[in-house]
Amino acid sequence: YTCLSEPGVYENTFSIKSSFYSFLSMSPPTPTNTNAGISSQQDKIGQKRARSDSQSCHSLGHDDHHAGGAEALRLTGPDGQTKRYDDEHGIVRKRTNIENVVLDREAAAHEIADALPKEISTVPRVDLFLPEALKDAVFVGHLVTDLDSVGGAIGAAALYGGRAALASEVNSETAFALEEWGMEKPPTIEEVLKENPDAKICLVDHQQTSQMNPNINPDNVVGVIDHHALQSKTIVTDRPILIDVRPWGSMSTVIAHTFLTHQRRPSVKVAGMMLCAILSDTLNLQGPTTTEWDRLIVAVLSEIAQVDDIQFLATQQFKAKSKELAGLSAHGLVNGDQKSFSFKTEKFEGDVGFAVVETTDDAVIIDRLGDLLPEIVACKKEKELSALFLAVVNIVSLKGTLLLCGPTELSLAKMAFSECTVANESSTLMDLGKRVSRKKDYIPAITRAIKSGWSKPMNRGQSTVDIASLGKLEVDPLDPHQRVVRKGSILAPDSEKLFKVVG
Repeated sequence: YTCLSEPGVYENTFSIKSSFYSFLSMSPPTPTNTNAGISSQQDKIGQKRARSDSQSCHSLGHDDHHAGGAEALRLTGPDGQTKRYDDEHGIVRKRTNIENVVLDREAAAHEIADALPKEISTVPRVDLFLPEALKDAVFVGHLVTDLDSVGGAIGAAALYGGRAALASEVNSETAFALEEWGMEKPPTIEEVLKENPDAKICLVDHQQTSQMNPNINPDNVVGVIDHHALQSKTIVTDRPILIDVRPWGSMSTVIAHTFLTHQRRPSVKVAGMMLCAILSDTLNLQGPTTTEWDRLIVAVLSEIAQVDDIQFLATQQFKAKSKELAGLSAHGLVNGDQKSFSFKTEKFEGDVGFAVVETTDDAVIIDRLGDLLPEIVACKKEKELSALFLAVVNIVSLKGTLLLCGPTELSLAKMAFSECTVANESSTLMDLGKRVSRKKDYIPAITRAIKSGWSKPMNRGQSTVDIASLGKLEVDPLDPHQRVVRKGSILAPDSEKLFKVVG
């Protein structure tokens, strides 16, 4: 980015500081430990703060928030590196990774936030490139909408002057973030297009047509803002469009970074939504896709959003996320976060599906193996996939387990994850160890195996299951959660004993 502001355009011109030079040069600053000082603020943990869009973090003073580490500093233990956990019994705990991350970047976060205009404005203060095509556009994420899709869409709409929309209904984690920050839930894309069928569309957090809401006309797409690899079924357009794809841990990091490089201060609510989105996609900054940009932006957004206890916010958010997963039907778990990838080599041609379930209690999900394996087979058959995997990821211990529904999956998994071991006698579970990311750990390994010459095993047996015998998906009228369940399938639930994979 190049700063082209002219002298005398406005008073209190943006300070040229080392941390912001790093932003403009696309090189993140080196974090420095600044754990000096303890805030005197005595806010109770979990007490919701009044968040007014007109109130900036500077109205309370930056020292109140410490880039999200105020509570960790207030409860600093005797050695200066721990956090008091139980004063009555004299128990302290180590600071968590995310607490150390924001405290190590407190100085840079404060410097960056302090250099932004004190008032929230939608008028650009410098002559940087803001694409006119995105003005008044509708920003919408992918199907099976997650928090990064929604938070990023809200952020992009505020940045570029457009409108956020939902590609599908929000999950429990996103609902938590919307309530936490007092943000109104965006309308669905169907509602928006009903009002204006020719609305300009900017895809956020995806660029594959298979993940795009079917009501969107590809001819109306004017932009893509994403952080995923450009793989199969990437959207093709007849004219040039804005493309902003960066190899960072979250799409909301991209939006937040653009806010800062344009000297634009997001509102407290918008900053909070983007903050939660980054925490979600990076697994509290511990996932393998996390970059230094994500860490720094989290610290900056925590400062702007007036967050005192970043660890408490992250914990509450992920509790909300795992609460819904534990109560989902087998169909919901298998299809909730599933993506498919196309391959064509001399030995194999077909689509491989990969679903991921993230939870704080993986045992609860794995205990439902008897429900999940038949549903994986049914989904694989219905979607005409050559293989379908389901990975259960514990977001606390950062541990992955792969569910294998047949000899094709077992064969491909053994080649892709050759260092991993099969975890049960029926060969339907594989321990993936610390591999937890579909984008960084799973799909690259699957791709390498297929391109290295993998082919389907010859002794996988003949399938006698047809579509008609898979039953029907119905909503249980007695279920208060209105979960979708499969009824009348030849692959009866609780039939784990019928699955013994040979290969």
